[in-house]
Amino acid sequence: MKKPTLVIMAAGIGSRYGGLKQIDPVGQNGEIIIDYSIYDALKAGFGKVVFIINRNIEEAFKENISNRIEKLVDTAYVYQSIEDVPKGFKVPVGRKKPWGTGHAVLSCKDYVSTPFAVINADDFYGPSSFQKIGNYLMNLKDTDSLYHYCMVGFKLENTLTEHGHVARGVCTVNKEGYLEEIHERTKIQRFEDGTKYTEDGGNWVLIPEGSTVSMNMWGFTPSIFSELEAGFPEFLRKNEDNPEKAEYFLPSVVDSLISSGKAVVRVLPSEERWYGVTYREDKPVVKRAISEMVKRGVYPADLWEDML
Repeated sequence: MKKPTLVIMAAGIGSRYGGLKQIDPVGQNGEIIIDYSIYDALKAGFGKVVFIINRNIEEAFKENISNRIEKLVDTAYVYQSIEDVPKGFKVPVGRKKPWGTGHAVLSCKDYVSTPFAVINADDFYGPSSFQKIGNYLMNLKDTDSLYHYCMVGFKLENTLTEHGHVARGVCTVNKEGYLEEIHERTKIQRFEDGTKYTEDGGNWVLIPEGSTVSMNMWGFTPSIFSELEAGFPEFLRKNEDNPEKAEYFLPSVVDSLISSGKAVVRVLPSEERWYGVTYREDKPVVKRAISEMVKRGVYPADLWEDML
C-alpha cells in the first residue's frame, strides 16, 4: 500500500495580507502554519510532500521550509506560472495573478502518482482533519466507471475571521455523506444577524449556521489531472471577457464532475476550528491558538526537535 501524498498550494502572493503569509512565523520557535500541517500529515501516514510555489517567492520560501522538511520526507517543488496555458492560447495582457486552484493542482500532475490530499499553505486544519483524510486516502481508488474522491468538511462558523471577508466553498451534503453541490463564494462575512455572502458587493445572502464548507482540503486519485487538463481550455474560452481576474477554481471542476455523474465525493466532517492568516490582523489570533495547543500537549513546544 502506497502512502498518500500531500500537495500544498503556496503560490499566492497574499494581497489582502500584505506579504508572504505562507512563511510568516506563528509558532514559539519560528514555525509557520505549513509546519503544523506537515507535522500532522506525517503523523497521519503521508509519505511525500509537493509544494506548489511561485518562482518569485522561491528563494524566501525554501529558506524558511526546505532545511527541516527535506530531512523528514520526500519533497518536491512545482512552479505555478501564468505562462502555463494550453497550446493555442496566450496569456492576456494585464494578467498578473495565477490562474487559480484548479490550475495549481494541474501543475503538479508529473509529481504525484498516489492518492493525494490538497491543502492551502496559509490555513490551519487541525490534527484530526489530517487523520481522517489520511485514513481515507490509504484505501482510495477509482472504479471502472466512477472517480472516487473525498473532502474534509468544516462547519461554517468554525472557519470565519473577525477581520473581513473570506472565500469558502459552500456545500450541499446528502444523507449518505456525499457531496451533492459546491459553490465557491468568494466574499463571505460574519454580521450581527448571521453569516452572509455576496456576489455583487451589494446584495447579501444568509448562509445557515452549521452549513458545511470546504477549506480546500481535498482528497483525489491521480484521475483528477486528466479532468483538470481537459477543462482548462474550456475555462479560458468562457472567460475571454474577464481575462485579468478569472480563476479556474478546483471546487468548480469537482462540482461539474459530480453533476455529470463522473465522480462521487465523500465528505469527512471535521469539528476542528480553522485558523488562518487571510489578513495581517489574524496573525495574533493564530499565535495564541498555537500557544494554547502547545500547553494542552497537542503539539510539542519545539515542533521538529524529536523528528530531525
